[in-house]
Amino acid sequence: MHSYKVVMRLMGIGLIALLSACSSTPSSTSEALDAPVSSRVSEYLIGAGDQLNVFVWRNSEISITVPVRPDGRISTPLVEDMIAVGKTPTRLARDIEKRISKYIRNPQVTVIVTNFVGSLRQQIRVIGQATRPQSLPYRKQLTLLDVMIQVGGLTEFASGNNAKIIRKINGANTEIPARLNDLIKSGDISANRVMHPGDILIIPESWF
Repeated sequence: MHSYKVVMRLMGIGLIALLSACSSTPSSTSEALDAPVSSRVSEYLIGAGDQLNVFVWRNSEISITVPVRPDGRISTPLVEDMIAVGKTPTRLARDIEKRISKYIRNPQVTVIVTNFVGSLRQQIRVIGQATRPQSLPYRKQLTLLDVMIQVGGLTEFASGNNAKIIRKINGANTEIPARLNDLIKSGDISANRVMHPGDILIIPESWF
């Protein structure tokens, strides 16, 4: 009888834990949209305009800092016209090692991004009635408020509460409301959102 009571008590505890876990999942579309970006999605991919430090261990004469050209390629000593765009720094380092292994035994290459731009998939693009419309490199935990600070806020002609974020979800473009007037002018922090790589923020002009 004692064992039966113990089992029933454990089952009760398990049921409570399960209900608690269910209640902690996003209860609305808004909460789901504001969920943190997974590490897989946020893994940095090199983009055109990035500045790369290519370090070859014990071979300082061929180590170099080089920009990624508009065509997405880089050129370093012993390596000409290698595609860099769309690769992680680690992937690019391994590719360089393969190329220079013809000339150096067991090369060890490290690629460090020193000036970030990122690929289009990892940029936040702001268009319309921002003070400085531009593309911004994505970084982890970037919020809508961070973006607005970087673009200098809204113009006097902006219809801030009619702004929207275009985000690709499961291959389809999804419109997410962005209440910029509430966020910036009224200080309503509930209007803040987590930004995702590839988001496009559109700020329309007011009709009056």
